Amino acid sequence: MNKSAKDIASVTNRTHEACIRIIDKQFKPMTNFADRDHCVQYMVAVMFVFDRLEATDYVDGSEAAQSPLVEELRQKIKCVEDEAFTKDYHDPEKRSISNALTVTLKDGTVLDEVVVENPLGHRTRREEAKPEILKKYIGHITPHFDQARVKELVELGQDAERLYAYDIDKYVDLYAKDKIL
Repeated sequence: MNKSAKDIASVTNRTHEACIRIIDKQFKPMTNFADRDHCVQYMVAVMFVFDRLEATDYVDGSEAAQSPLVEELRQKIKCVEDEAFTKDYHDPEKRSISNALTVTLKDGTVLDEVVVENPLGHRTRREEAKPEILKKYIGHITPHFDQARVKELVELGQDAERLYAYDIDKYVDLYAKDKIL
C-alpha cells in the first residue's frame, strides 16, 4: 500500500482483561525500562515503527525509547476487552494470550484485523519458536567468539545427552573469553 507507521491514525487492540489491567498504559509517561516493558501500546508501536521488538528497545536512550513516532503511535493505540479472549485466557486448557489489531489509516482506510491467539513462545507454539530462539542465541554469542566456538556451543546446546553430562563448571568455562589464573 506504500504506507508506513506515519500513516496510522488509530489502532484498536481487542484483548483480554488481564492485558488491560496489567499493561494497558496508553497515556502513562514512559520514563524507564519497566514502564516500556509493561506497556502493550509501546510494544505495538515499536513493531510498527521499527519492525522489531528486542530487549534493547526498552533501554533508556535507545532508538525506540527516544522515538517521537513511537510515542505518538503509543497514544493512538486503544485496548478494548473481548470477553471471549478473557475466557480463553483463564481456561486452563487454552491459556491463550489473544490480541487482535485493527489499524485505521489517516486517509480513512481500515486494514483487515489481524488476530494472534498465542504469541511465539506460548506453549502451543514452542516448536515454532525454537529456530527464532536459536537465531537470537547465535546473534548474542557471535560477537564474542570465533566461528569454531560458536559452532561448538550451538552443537552442544542441541545435544541434550552431551549437555546434561557436562560438569557445570566446565560448561560455564566455555563462555569465558579470558581465564583468570
